[in-house]
Amino acid sequence: MQCYLIFISFPCHLTMLTKVCEKFFKMCTFVHQILIPRYNMSNIKRLRKGLNIKLKGKADYILEQADMAKSYAIKPTDFPGLTPKLKVKEGHTVKAGTSLFFDKYKPEVQFCSPVSGKVVAIRRGERRRILEVIVEADGANTYEEFTKADPASLSADQIKESLLSAGLWPCFIQRPYGVIANPSEQPDNIFISGFDTNPLAPDYDFILSGQTKTLQTGIDALAKLTKGKVYLGLPAEGASKSFQGLKNVEVNTFAGPHPAGNVGIQIHHTKPINKGDLVWTITPQEILYIGRLFETGRFDLSKIVALTGSEVQQPKYYKTIGGANIETIVKNKTKQEGKERIISGNVLTGTKIEEDNFLGFYSSQVTVIPEGDEYEFMGWALLGFDKFSASKTFFGSLFPKKEYTLNANLHGGKRAFVLTEQYEKLLPMDILPVFLLKAILANDIDKMEQLGIYEVIEEDLALCEYACTSKIEVQDILRQGINTMIKELS
Repeated sequence: MQCYLIFISFPCHLTMLTKVCEKFFKMCTFVHQILIPRYNMSNIKRLRKGLNIKLKGKADYILEQADMAKSYAIKPTDFPGLTPKLKVKEGHTVKAGTSLFFDKYKPEVQFCSPVSGKVVAIRRGERRRILEVIVEADGANTYEEFTKADPASLSADQIKESLLSAGLWPCFIQRPYGVIANPSEQPDNIFISGFDTNPLAPDYDFILSGQTKTLQTGIDALAKLTKGKVYLGLPAEGASKSFQGLKNVEVNTFAGPHPAGNVGIQIHHTKPINKGDLVWTITPQEILYIGRLFETGRFDLSKIVALTGSEVQQPKYYKTIGGANIETIVKNKTKQEGKERIISGNVLTGTKIEEDNFLGFYSSQVTVIPEGDEYEFMGWALLGFDKFSASKTFFGSLFPKKEYTLNANLHGGKRAFVLTEQYEKLLPMDILPVFLLKAILANDIDKMEQLGIYEVIEEDLALCEYACTSKIEVQDILRQGINTMIKELS
């Protein structure tokens, strides 16, 4: 009341206050209507849960051309749920793009040779399961010729037919289940993650540098295959020059620790998958395969691979061809040959291979770490200044920016699978991972559905497996549950 009387007595003060308020409201309107949309803050999804594992051996921004490998292979084991049927025999001559085998239950899905040459071996495992179809390169690298056209001028069916005949359909992974997409179905949306937060992951900006036109051609093809949108996930911080100005995509930005770069996490925070939903995912390098197909009419699996890890003398990037024998990338480039573990992929989800084995179809990274098979006396009782711990057990946690040399030692055996809330701290999804895994072990399909099995595949829970004090093989259990769902609901 006192203030009111003062302003009545001095009307000039009231006039000044009115002007100040008007300026304040104008400023608020400017911030709301101009600044916020300009910086697209509403699209940034900030994830608090997760963990960045800082390993030594990140690849320097140096690109070299790897030597032409003597042999290349396509491995059916790279494709979950695949039952291959051979189209070639040992001794057959093939070109780059010649079909080697197809999916028994979806015969239109072909798997083609990455190079021209001769089929020299078909390696089999237990019960004659096909493990590898190996092609000895002839050095000429002649190609099968496929449709060369602008995707914008083609129908969805024409694009699909081109991708199927050229052997590029395995690039599409469907959710739920994380298996090769069914060509007879149309996805609700297609998702791309434009960055990778896995340990020592390659930088997509560096890999895609100078290839934006081909990337756009591939995205134009993707846009024709979905009845919804093509979503692209980018980091909130850091450059994304190769993705700037792309058309036919809707961009969402993410901030937070690993697994923020996983496409499954991005799907969960953009359009969560429910029962009956269907989405496809694809990586940027595989989009380049598709772009090259329509620009050149060739099945070209040229890719850039990061050689990383603490046991690599000089971590860097190499240009090679998918399925190459990794001897051309790894040999004489490690610190202690014979005492390290070579991984096709990253340390969380990659596959252990030998030096004379082959690069996985989806791998953009080769990691080399110590095997860790030596005995460490009282390792658990030491202060651990040089040890990394997800639970901050060791003194190494006092140095958050420090990089570590970690090995493949499990440091213990399996224990009781109990509730510790470890998993929930590492998984930025609204699901209960421990209860989901126990439902899988109990073979309870209804509980699996209710607890979110449609939303996750192995890579989404890989961090949980790394940090698990019970040493539970989380990824194997999850794939077991997914296989059960496919079998029961097909």
